[in-house]
Amino acid sequence: MSPVMSNLVHQVILYAFMAMAVGLAFMVVINRNPVRSILCLVLTFFATAAVWIMLQAEFLGLILVIIYVGAVMTLFLFVIMMLDLKAIMRHKSLVRAWPIALLLVAGVFAGLVSFLGPWHFNNRLFPAIAAKAADYNSTQTLGMVLFSKYLLPFELAGVLLLVGMIAAIALTKREGLRRRDQKASEQIAVKAKHRLRVVKDEELTK
Repeated sequence: MSPVMSNLVHQVILYAFMAMAVGLAFMVVINRNPVRSILCLVLTFFATAAVWIMLQAEFLGLILVIIYVGAVMTLFLFVIMMLDLKAIMRHKSLVRAWPIALLLVAGVFAGLVSFLGPWHFNNRLFPAIAAKAADYNSTQTLGMVLFSKYLLPFELAGVLLLVGMIAAIALTKREGLRRRDQKASEQIAVKAKHRLRVVKDEELTK
């Protein structure tokens, strides 16, 4: 395959994964079923990981799959499955907020276009990155930058993930949800007479 054809195939596959990520992210927002939203988010992470791998950021792509898909999103999925989904599905108060949500989305999109438009990011200001050497180690380069220049944002991101995990678990402890909890105080205070009850059968005693 010629270099031009190879580059064309690479671009087509790259933009296909990008479109897939955007479409799945949109499905995360419009799905009313939380379980389906989580599954679409998992697929979004897979598509984003594929984009990063094709952009020669293999470490980031693998970390996205291993940590987010393999651990964080699996935990969120189990927590959401423990909730009372029927009560959540009956909640329709968010329908009235659609106009406000559309205005917020339009504002965020306009801000992204104004800051990330072609007049700020183009080939003249940011030329294409040259191909790396065969012995280039992106993991080592990322680690040197992450734990020196961006150490504080890295630690803050870990704190935010911890807060999100605690909040997701706390949702299962709300009052009014139909769940089976073990009450240790009642288990300790149980008496022997509460464990076994002898029933006298009148038919057998005759």
